[in-house]
Amino acid sequence: MKKQEVKKTELVLEILPIQGYEKVIKVTHLKAKLQAIIAIHSTVLGKTLGGTRIYPYSSFEHALTDVLRLAKGMSYKSAIAGIEFGGGKAVIIANPKIDKTEELLLAYAEAVDSLNGKFITGEDLGSEEKDFAIMSKKTKYLVGLSHEKSSGSPSRFTAWGVYCGIQAVLQKLYGCSCVKDRKIAIQGAGNVGELLIDFLFWQGADVTITDINMDTMKIVTKKYGVKTVSPEEIYHQKCDVFSPCGLGGILNRYTIPILRCKAVAGSANNQLLTDEDGEALRQRKILYAPDFVINSGGLISISQELATEHYHPKIPRDKSLNIYQSLLTIFEEADKNNLATHQVAVSLAQCRMTAGIDM
Repeated sequence: MKKQEVKKTELVLEILPIQGYEKVIKVTHLKAKLQAIIAIHSTVLGKTLGGTRIYPYSSFEHALTDVLRLAKGMSYKSAIAGIEFGGGKAVIIANPKIDKTEELLLAYAEAVDSLNGKFITGEDLGSEEKDFAIMSKKTKYLVGLSHEKSSGSPSRFTAWGVYCGIQAVLQKLYGCSCVKDRKIAIQGAGNVGELLIDFLFWQGADVTITDINMDTMKIVTKKYGVKTVSPEEIYHQKCDVFSPCGLGGILNRYTIPILRCKAVAGSANNQLLTDEDGEALRQRKILYAPDFVINSGGLISISQELATEHYHPKIPRDKSLNIYQSLLTIFEEADKNNLATHQVAVSLAQCRMTAGIDM
């Protein structure tokens, strides 16, 4: 393993040799109590763009597994959405509620800056706009900051894209994309989850939610009058669409057999614990909207901030509408070839990354 000491600081960057990835870097700063990983999966389509997740992983190995899957998912997300950016992701191993100090954020920003634009980052789970305002003191390779040309938080566009994706799922299931009176079970009512609830509420959907934060559930219930269940009960809800909007890996050999939904369509990254779980859903005749297709709205918005001199929200809003047709195309291909929708989506993404052209 190659170590690179960044001069004049206590920051240490260590290159981890991970097959299939262009660069994976372990970042440490003892004084700032920083331990992070930056993963660059592919720059075939352009510079690497990906969020920074702050989460109290149980181990370094757990964090590494997560960031590698997230980075690869970003490559696929860009490819399917037709965005000229590569895939990357970063994780900071810390509890965002108690460990997120200015010193830690500045040390991390210094690591990002040392890559000289090879990795551009923004909000993700556990990080927020004010964190990046602090980081901007040390690096310019950030998106989503509050300024005239900024796209702001990507959450509303992610939620909008998921809403469009749910419409595509309903169109496939029932021949009608209308969400009125459809039963939607949402796992996670955070930034994206609550915005999705808002879209569904105003269109008359019958929404049930869960969240690990009881205060969040109380606030959302009061605001929208939704039903609430425990985190364990959400999998058992009889519904049209189960919508994971929290952490990944929740579709696995333990949860798939107990699902009572007709489809899965949500904002969470890496919803499948393994690729084989996509086939398990197909075998149970549960329609799956591949996560890196349906949740690409936020990335579409951020990419517009970088691609144009004057950001305008109507552009990513309208471009996110393409998620609807992309999913219908994937569903059709999956049916035609008796394949899992996840497998079809991965193949399409890899095809574009190989060819470097629009699909």
